[in-house]
Amino acid sequence: MDPEKIVNSLFEELNNELKAMAKAKTIEEKIQYSQIVNNLSESLGVFLNVASDMMSLDLED
Repeated sequence: MDPEKIVNSLFEELNNELKAMAKAKTIEEKIQYSQIVNNLSESLGVFLNVASDMMSLDLED
């Protein structure tokens, strides 16, 4: 799968969940959305760290 599509999908889903969290009425809903946002953020962070590590590799050696 295309890494750019993965990043874009994660950002889009994160944005959607943040908007939904802003509209949540109850504490339970806010907690649920915050857990989703946390998981998406961690996933995005892992992916970006891997991409950063791969970019720093010297592939010419």
